[in-house]
Amino acid sequence: MEYLEYTGFTQASPALAWNLFCDYRFWPRFSNIYGDIRWAKGKPWTPGSRMKINIVQPVETTVDHVITICTPPEQIAWIDHALGHTMEQWVRFEAQPDGRTRVHTWAEITGVVPMFAANNYSDFVRAFIREWYASFCSACDQLAQGEAIFA
Repeated sequence: MEYLEYTGFTQASPALAWNLFCDYRFWPRFSNIYGDIRWAKGKPWTPGSRMKINIVQPVETTVDHVITICTPPEQIAWIDHALGHTMEQWVRFEAQPDGRTRVHTWAEITGVVPMFAANNYSDFVRAFIREWYASFCSACDQLAQGEAIFA
């Protein structure tokens, strides 16, 4: 089992960060690995609902993303299945005394861990999480300042 975590901060409120997070149409703007993203089953962002996420690089695959916990605007958790592994991930949006929001995510990866390119899978996921959440927090900052994102 591999444990990964990342923490970022944004000037946005937890509610604003949550709203951007839940608009999965923006996710490809935070990382270039995404292809099509769609809900396959259930009401979006409710426990038991399923999202299908096509990954286009470094290998093409589809991730089956099952929501397990959803408490807006505080936390969300899911289980992913792809490439012979299972990943449980949690994201928390925590208001800070200075007005910022702490966005903290952690994940546990189990199962067959594929190797591709020159990196091992956990290094790839670690870099992806860091890139995605840093880009996400930056977009949240823009929204908090009243700026358009991705103009």
